[in-house]
Amino acid sequence: MRFRPVRPMQRRRSWPFVVGAAILKPLYLAFTRPDWREGTKIPATGGCVLVLNHISHVDPLTAAHLVHDHGREPRYLAKAGLFRGRVLGYFLRSAGQIPVQRSSRHAVGAYAAAVEAVQAGECVVVYPEGTITRDPDLWPMTGKSGAARIALATGCPVIPVGQWGAHTLLAPYATKPRLFPRSTITMLVGDPVPLEDLRAREISPQVIHEATERIMDAITELVAEVRGETPPEERFDWVRHRAQQGDDRPDDQHDDLRRNAS
Repeated sequence: MRFRPVRPMQRRRSWPFVVGAAILKPLYLAFTRPDWREGTKIPATGGCVLVLNHISHVDPLTAAHLVHDHGREPRYLAKAGLFRGRVLGYFLRSAGQIPVQRSSRHAVGAYAAAVEAVQAGECVVVYPEGTITRDPDLWPMTGKSGAARIALATGCPVIPVGQWGAHTLLAPYATKPRLFPRSTITMLVGDPVPLEDLRAREISPQVIHEATERIMDAITELVAEVRGETPPEERFDWVRHRAQQGDDRPDDQHDDLRRNAS
């Protein structure tokens, strides 16, 4: 087991991360084998956006482990409901996490908070798909625009990560983990997504869409390398799939149904 970080942090860690790492990291290492690849491509300092594919509800923990091991503290855009509990809410706010209220005008506030965090030099972690992938083979599906908009607004580097293995610890939408045998969690960090030409243009829906596509292409290429497989020619489009099925329920309702069925 590797308890020491790959790269030390450049500043003093905040107390929530000291406490969280002391409790969770030994427990996590008891049930997983971390396989970090090219992790030093995560900037040691300065604002950045880390973008990953989403395959399990434990993904935020695996990403936090990766980021922590490379000397950064992750800032997440997390569901607002997680902040309602007195203890958990206090812990999340103290750790600098950002509450997001989906399908609400308040989501604009979360975007502004994420931009402010990046401008303050933080590492903001975003899952561009917005939810665990619905692709039948767990390939990245179409992305949402949040990460692209943050990157275009701040000029910060967007660092893609392709990850695989978390689903063997906790299957998508499942509630019971499979603790043995230990799951290998592989995370391959890529070079910054090239967005310089888009930043030189006036921000428009077309520019945001192109930036989002580049981000998802970069993530998909890394996932394909980790899996040693060829991704589908066309990404699964959850919005289009639901429209074809005549299904207009919110994502959270789908999450609850799949969780209850698992």
